[in-house]
Amino acid sequence: METVTRGHLLIIGGAEDKTDGSVILKQASEMLGGSDVLTVLTTATEKPEEVGQNYLSVFSRLGVKNVQVLNIATREEAGTEAYIEKIRRSKCVFMTGGDQLRITSILGGTSAGAALKSLYASGGIVMGTSAGASVMSSTMIVKGDDNEPAKKCTLKMAPGLGLIGGVIIDQHFDQRGRFGRLLCGIAENPEVIGIGIDEDTAVKVFPDLHFEVIGTNAVSVIDGSTIESSNVSELQQNEILAIVGVKVSVLPQGYGFDLLKRKVIRFKSDEGESDQHQ
Repeated sequence: METVTRGHLLIIGGAEDKTDGSVILKQASEMLGGSDVLTVLTTATEKPEEVGQNYLSVFSRLGVKNVQVLNIATREEAGTEAYIEKIRRSKCVFMTGGDQLRITSILGGTSAGAALKSLYASGGIVMGTSAGASVMSSTMIVKGDDNEPAKKCTLKMAPGLGLIGGVIIDQHFDQRGRFGRLLCGIAENPEVIGIGIDEDTAVKVFPDLHFEVIGTNAVSVIDGSTIESSNVSELQQNEILAIVGVKVSVLPQGYGFDLLKRKVIRFKSDEGESDQHQ
């Protein structure tokens, strides 16, 4: 697990409220100053104009004064100085949903990708929803069967952008029945922590690598370090996973998690303090 990060991440499970209180997206206006620039990066989606304009309208309504839309659609564009400069001048980049492989295959190893990492490392904010959430980790889930028991054949993983290490992130978690595929990912990589984020729910990751849950549903945290045994190395593709001793925590708003200490945090809203639990 990495120990040095400087910015904030807002990792959203998808289908976040855009019309009512917009509690999750309102984090942008609460974290940004009046002159700070928020860039909506639409690389993941095949409808960049529609999706970009939608988020531009939402963030403007929520009080973000400087919002711009940036669609980097090819690796050639990811090396274009004008596009790279837009990221450099941003305080926050918001990655939309779509296909996470579009983000990694277009931005990975490019100057635009490096600028995004530099923004975060220098104290900036990176937000992402759905596919834009999955890509933040060093290893991401690309494909897996929904509403299925954990099997080897339900999961395909690939390198992510690597903004945060030591975790695997899954989104639309409870709504699409993705517990089995994330559990299989942790069985195969027990040193990392699985973070399954429900729709209209997010984790706000602070520079010291603890996070706070925000939104109307829950976040499931799967810790594989306690696994006593599993048959994952012995499985045929369609056999059911056996796993003993894995630790699962389900956390709604008011709770959080310390990724370095691997401990649940319960926030005391009335006193502004918090308790940590094993």
